Amino acid sequence: MSAVPGAAGEPPVGPARVPACLEQPHSPTGDETRTAWRQPAPGHISPAYRKPDTPGQRQARLAEGMSPSGPVRTAAPPPRSLVSPARATAGITVYGCEPDEAALFRELAPRFGAALTITEAAVCAANADLAAGNRCVSIGHRTRVSHDTLRALRRAGVEYVSTRSIGYDHIDVAYAESIGLSVGNVSYSPDSVADYTLMLMLMVLRHGKETVRRTDAHDYRLPSARGTELRDLTVGVVGAGRIGTAVINRLRGFGCRVLAHDIRPQRSPAGYRPLGQLLRNSDIVTLHTPLTAETRHLLDRARIAEMKRGAFVINTGRGQLLDTAALLAALERGHLAGAALDVLEGEEGVFYADWRGRPMEHGLLSRLQEMPNVLISPHTAYYTGHALRDMVENTLGTCLDFALGRPA
Repeated sequence: MSAVPGAAGEPPVGPARVPACLEQPHSPTGDETRTAWRQPAPGHISPAYRKPDTPGQRQARLAEGMSPSGPVRTAAPPPRSLVSPARATAGITVYGCEPDEAALFRELAPRFGAALTITEAAVCAANADLAAGNRCVSIGHRTRVSHDTLRALRRAGVEYVSTRSIGYDHIDVAYAESIGLSVGNVSYSPDSVADYTLMLMLMVLRHGKETVRRTDAHDYRLPSARGTELRDLTVGVVGAGRIGTAVINRLRGFGCRVLAHDIRPQRSPAGYRPLGQLLRNSDIVTLHTPLTAETRHLLDRARIAEMKRGAFVINTGRGQLLDTAALLAALERGHLAGAALDVLEGEEGVFYADWRGRPMEHGLLSRLQEMPNVLISPHTAYYTGHALRDMVENTLGTCLDFALGRPA
């Protein structure tokens, strides 16, 4: 838990003195045993989730209205100009910040006029005092933020919590708002997750896991089963937001039939279908919808039973969109042909940690990994250099907007 030192000429970076965090990532222990967790209200979608402001647009504003020494005089100022790096306008405490993120924060902060306190420690009530004097904090998606933590942040003077993710199911938004905290999320390149989704589809269709394992063991025979070509299949995309739309655009290049389901049918860029019809007619179902109270276990036992026999499930959205026990049962009895999961129920405390040489505490994960037709990756679809830069840049931008009273 060390703070990242600021480079010369940059806004100050806070100290490394962080008390041991008393909360574990997404743990059911601690104050969460006393305070019931609430999902965001049905139908609630943060305005930031639909925010059209992309990193490219922010970069264009930087190019148009900013030089290393300050604002450039132009005939018409950019719509949301940034501030001179010599005048810090936003104090931000950045929690759960990995070294690669910290490097980007240090690089970009002067251009946004941000004074940073950076720590690798996940936010918790014990280290909320690191935010004292700062109105804004930035948190990662790996740790559930308890009510105790939110109250501690508010006592420290925090007014705005920005999560470096699109999903915000790790924060009780309604409770945060009830104690005077605004919550925002950030957009990032949808291409990172879309590319990864297509990769997973192709790997399960071509038995990639089995082929790679056999080759690693110097077994160069053909796989036990022939692959399937994507162009011969129907793919159902559940959730037609920025990522879902990017997936659909890629699928069209493969020549396959694409169906889509979304709570707003009018925005679907493919053939819209009610969910049940999409499940019955799709050879592959891929999930890209936000996690809310309404979408938790969107694919439960009953809906999985509606799917075509021999279909595949891809999930790069949120683990709780899918009933993992029901998925495992469908795979074991042969109703589904395979699955590729970048997210998983109960991944907190398992993903992003080194479990080599230790017993795995997630029974369903262990059983899924034993299956040759199931691919698991540790919530890494978003993790590209482009997307990481987007997250940091948009975090700084949204915090600056809040500090200056700009509308979200």
